Amino acid sequence: MPGKRKEESPLESRGVREEVIEALRGGPVLVAFSGGVDSSLLAALAVRALGKERVRCVLLDSPLVPRRAVEEAKETAARLDLPLEIVASPILRDDAFRANRPDRCYTCKKASSRLLKEVARREGVTTIADGTNLSDLDTYRPGLAASDEEGVCHPLARAGATKDDIRRIARECGLPFWSKPSAACLATRLPYGSEITEEALARIEAAEEVLQDRGFSQVRVRLHGDVARIEVSPEELERLFRMRDEVVAALHEIGFAYVALDLAGYRSGSMDEVL
Repeated sequence: MPGKRKEESPLESRGVREEVIEALRGGPVLVAFSGGVDSSLLAALAVRALGKERVRCVLLDSPLVPRRAVEEAKETAARLDLPLEIVASPILRDDAFRANRPDRCYTCKKASSRLLKEVARREGVTTIADGTNLSDLDTYRPGLAASDEEGVCHPLARAGATKDDIRRIARECGLPFWSKPSAACLATRLPYGSEITEEALARIEAAEEVLQDRGFSQVRVRLHGDVARIEVSPEELERLFRMRDEVVAALHEIGFAYVALDLAGYRSGSMDEVL
């Protein structure tokens, strides 16, 4: 009688691994890499499925990406021994993007997908994949249509993996980034119709660093003219309120006239609530 079958690890589980292999079976893959939980897990799965020599990770860098996030992405890639290339994106030269209309993400994703395709052609890579998951499909993400149009595939979503699934798999695999807070490009901190400028992005980045340096994990500083509207996790609201004088002083130095605390706390895509 055969022995009891050894329990499969998450990386070997059919629910994710086999779907990733199916999506990437045609050849080498380029992973749109940010250093976040989704793309990092996807890259780890791709290496497991295809071998390191057939995987390329590309991070598109611009003023939309906090410097801290770039450094963390480098550290994650080094820890996982991923082949990472950082490519400059000229997205702020695009007038349509800078105008910050509600379809801003479509414009950005269209341009970034085409840039990734240029890199893929240069490297002889046939498949481009990103970390889109099933949970993303329930939110307002016009950029998904653009990436679909450009042929970018979404292996995690195809496998039926939600954000919670991805964190669980990463944790069970012992990957250190499993609990990393969700991130989004700095343009999401600006109201639609407010021009996206390097100066505005720099102010937002500096303000969020003030809070991150003080131990706040999930942080957004939404920019409303001279007003900084701060979102942190609901459980951190009280702690932030206790240190309000310190935070207000720091944000005044950055150039904000007023500092407001959003009592609803952090929620993804809060700027979309007006749509």
